[in-house]
Parts: sequence; C-alpha cells; structure tokens
Amino acid sequence: MHPGLLGKLFGADGRWNGPCTVILDADAHVQAVGSDSIVQGGMKSYAPRLITGRIVANHVRWLAESGSLLVVQQHVIRQHSGEDIHNNTLYVVDAGHVAAVEFGDLKALAMLGVPEPA
Repeated sequence: MHPGLLGKLFGADGRWNGPCTVILDADAHVQAVGSDSIVQGGMKSYAPRLITGRIVANHVRWLAESGSLLVVQQHVIRQHSGEDIHNNTLYVVDAGHVAAVEFGDLKALAMLGVPEPA
C-alpha cells in the first residue's frame, strides 16, 4: 500500500489509531476456527487452523520514517476461575506488504477527505 495513503489513514504525527483489520499479502496470522477439546480416552482434538493475512488490530500506528506499521492485537483469555489474562501481540509490518485496511465504519473517509455516501 502506498505510504502516503497509510499516512492519511493513520496520521504522520505518531498517534495510535484503531480498531481496524490490516490485510497483508502474506500468511501472517493463524486463527483457530473452533475450540480445542478433550475427547474420549483423554485424547486431544484440535480445531482446524486457518492461516490468513488478516490481522484484527486493536491499535495501529504509522511510522513514516521507517515506512512501517505497528499493529497491536489484544487477546483476553478467560480462566475457569473468572480471571482474565491479557496478552498483547505486536506486529511490525512493512508498508509494502499491506494489501488493504478494513474499518468497521465510514469514519476513515473523513481522514481521506472524502464525503460519506448519501
């Protein structure tokens, strides 16, 4: 993706943005499409894994000087005791490997200077 476009979307002033989905031209993320379980006889059954270039990001920051995107993905793992464990994964992505950025609303259009559709 063009670095100028990423600068418009995420700002060149070094601020964190999000949430969004960053789509890469590489297999960068492994996602379970079900839940792992223990079946009869104590054998473990693993859910299928989906390898994709889609990273669901909680926070994204554009680093114009290096031409890279910092992508933070937060995982919350709920324990049986009710306690939550928070894990963060940081991806440092070269702008040349960003194929698309997906937003859940139309607010990104304002950052591009484009009016919302009627």
